[in-house]
Amino acid sequence: MSITRRVFLRNSALAVVGTAAVPSFLARAAWGAAEPGTRNKRLVVIFQRGAADGLNIVVPYAEPQYYAMRPSINIPRKAVLDLDGFFGLHPSLAPFQPLWQQRQLAIVHAAGSPDPNRSHFDAQDFMESGTPGVKSTDDGWLNRSLHKLPQAAQGQRSPFQAIAMGPSIPRILSGAEPAIAMNNINDFSVGGRNPKPSPVATAFEAMYDHSSDAVLHGTGEETFDAVKMLKAADPSKYKPAPGADYPKGRFGDSMRQLAQLIKANLGVQVAFADIGGWDHHVNEGSVDGQIANVLRDFSQSIAAFWTDLGDLGEDTVVVTMSEFGRTARENGNRGTDHGHANVMFVLGGPVKGGKVYGRWPGLDQSQLYEGRDLALTTDFRQVLGEGVARHLGNKNLNEVFPGYENQPGKFLRLMG
Repeated sequence: MSITRRVFLRNSALAVVGTAAVPSFLARAAWGAAEPGTRNKRLVVIFQRGAADGLNIVVPYAEPQYYAMRPSINIPRKAVLDLDGFFGLHPSLAPFQPLWQQRQLAIVHAAGSPDPNRSHFDAQDFMESGTPGVKSTDDGWLNRSLHKLPQAAQGQRSPFQAIAMGPSIPRILSGAEPAIAMNNINDFSVGGRNPKPSPVATAFEAMYDHSSDAVLHGTGEETFDAVKMLKAADPSKYKPAPGADYPKGRFGDSMRQLAQLIKANLGVQVAFADIGGWDHHVNEGSVDGQIANVLRDFSQSIAAFWTDLGDLGEDTVVVTMSEFGRTARENGNRGTDHGHANVMFVLGGPVKGGKVYGRWPGLDQSQLYEGRDLALTTDFRQVLGEGVARHLGNKNLNEVFPGYENQPGKFLRLMG
């Protein structure tokens, strides 16, 4: 049986793409603390799928029009967690307050994709490909950020260099560089110590065994060795660091397992996770309700992840994004419809936090995009470009984000 140079396994605990062999992986990987002296920089991207309502997440509570346009779903001034006298956090984002006060968390408001598309599918595709308005791009910007890394920044290659928490490789990580997707670390079962490997794992391993592609075959062996190592370490017994209280649910589980993989010193350089439940056309809620519930899950999971990382947070940057924002005005169903600009969070050791970045366009009628949405003043690629260039060390931004002029002089300077 022969297979192509790229393998894509859907609907399983494991999916792998790429062809690069990593012969030195097992010699240095271990389950436990990072090796002394290693400074592996990591970029973690979190996608809020469904178009999050940035105006009710980071609230411009000093803007009179905000309350005029949202009579039933606004966040009352007395409930807002003040940031700088103009903006404040939704009260369900209370776990973010200490991160802001410690200047580890920065906010970029009125940010997002310049493409006006209000289709969830197209807008998410554009943000994951990094080429707004261009549907022909066949790989994701997060994969390209690794592909174009200078040799000095790559370190030793690992099958875990790019991780996605989910059943299959997402658009953002598709491309030439190897990437692994996983639903659950504890579901890994590929031969070795398990006397009854799953049918999916057996078939997957057989495909590698029968491959005539020597490079791919090498990758397969290394990947399966890595999975066996994880299994032997009994990850089900993992205990987060004190104070890292992950909420129950898919997103909390994803962030907890991502922390496990990073702390295991497996060579993770980029990682991706997503959280749905943001499309609130009806009964969005205010201090309580739908948006409050998902924000609580969102912030508790990220804060727990940050606590769990401990000192490894010094070399980690987390960036959040959503395909577009919501309308400035609430609709007749006490919800919001598809809008334009949104808010992004940036958390990390090198982040110059405690500040809201970007130019605020205002919410007066004349200031709204197409008379209905928060106008965009910061392209999301400007924010991501800082993570790629200043943190990962990849200066080839014209190749990571083709067609976009993202020069260092235009950076927001939100990272040191």
